[in-house]
Amino acid sequence: MLEFLRGRDVLVAGWGVSGRSLITPLRDIGARPVVTDSGAAALAEAAGLGLDIVPAAEVENTDWSRFALVITSPGWRPDSPVLASAVSEGIPVWGDVEFAWWVDQARIYGPVRKWLVVTGTNGKTTTTQMTHSILRAAGIPSVACGNIGLPILDALRRNPGPQVLAVELSSFQLHWAPSVRPEAGVVLNVAEDHLDWHGGLDAYAAAKSRALLGRVGVVGLDDPVAARLARRSKARRTIGFRIGVPADGELGVVDGKLLDRAFTKAAILAESKEISPPGPAGIADALAAAALTRAIDVAPQFVREGLIEHKVGPHRSALVRELGGVEFIDDSKATNPHAARSSILGHQHVVWIAGGQLKGAGVEDLVEEVAERLVAVVLFGADAPVIAAALARHAPEVPVVELDTRDHAGMGQAVMDEAITGTRNTEIADAVMERAVREAAAFAGPGDTVLLAPAAASLDMFTDYTHRGRSFAGAVEDLKDEDLGRRL
Repeated sequence: MLEFLRGRDVLVAGWGVSGRSLITPLRDIGARPVVTDSGAAALAEAAGLGLDIVPAAEVENTDWSRFALVITSPGWRPDSPVLASAVSEGIPVWGDVEFAWWVDQARIYGPVRKWLVVTGTNGKTTTTQMTHSILRAAGIPSVACGNIGLPILDALRRNPGPQVLAVELSSFQLHWAPSVRPEAGVVLNVAEDHLDWHGGLDAYAAAKSRALLGRVGVVGLDDPVAARLARRSKARRTIGFRIGVPADGELGVVDGKLLDRAFTKAAILAESKEISPPGPAGIADALAAAALTRAIDVAPQFVREGLIEHKVGPHRSALVRELGGVEFIDDSKATNPHAARSSILGHQHVVWIAGGQLKGAGVEDLVEEVAERLVAVVLFGADAPVIAAALARHAPEVPVVELDTRDHAGMGQAVMDEAITGTRNTEIADAVMERAVREAAAFAGPGDTVLLAPAAASLDMFTDYTHRGRSFAGAVEDLKDEDLGRRL
């Protein structure tokens, strides 16, 4: 399958983590990588490594006949000028995941691996980590890779190599990876997210459904869109999981116990109280990880052992501090309304900190569902007015503080300047977060939870969601007892 690349130029579109991971494999199969990017610093770095470069602005006018293939970074949209030009010239466009699949199938770096693919709007990283933890408990050489941070190609090149890959894949990656046929793949849930990239919910769901093309497909039955995908699954066998009593062919929960009725008549896998993170979202992720590993015959005792060993990662409903009977929770990874919903529903009395870029997602249903749990809300970021308007309609009794960065030491102009230059002023973002945390603390009393669950992306102000979470944690650590309850 890869012989057509030998001795030919391959255009690597995007000099990020995935782009860097392509270089050695391309050279190993005899291809010549050529890098394009819109950033001068990125191109300079690639050139410094001895690679041929073409600025993105000049690619449209290049001689396309020199390229056998374009391999794109997952974030590049299909209508971006470079990719659109390639398609119009008849040059195939793959994602780095598609290329990694064929590298694996060609046995470039050893025997073909079993791929366990995880996708969904929320819970991907936790489920992938749980899956890897179970595989480790079973003594199966494995690695967590893909959207979780480690490129798949880097995982394939490890020596000794893994037998199983726990692969987190985003909708972008799946869009560019039509050939992947996992040993088992799961769609956890599908909610409004990245609609600006995909053009609508149907196209977004269709990309997610590519996880259901292999031997076993797994879907979250409590999520209506994911459940509908079960009927369209092209996997040889499709099963589901639910936070409730499972039917035959499902995994679920009975009397506080995770139960498998899909791969055996009935097997207890773990106790709900043993799962981290606690709550419905964590249990759903655990059921999904259990389904993937049971699909490759991992015994129930190793499923339980792996789930017990798993601990939630940073910025995913992590307790930062307890002060004066108030818990401060960092769920900066809740970058869309669906994730924020799960986070808020895990607490009874919430002072909610939210805001950022909604990316086309709606918040009306979220606000209406969680309104009774809200003590107060503090908003910041580009789409704070959208959330504030929804709160005014569905939770008019809840106090809302909408931070206007224009009134805070010139932040508004600085944020606009950053949007133009593509940079981030971390001091500005941290100052906004500090103010948000202090405003939230002023509404909080014993038994309340101050929860950062933004329901939106972070890039309007922060470097990424981890920066946003660290900023929240830093502001929380600076609080004193007298900061609590000032507005009560």
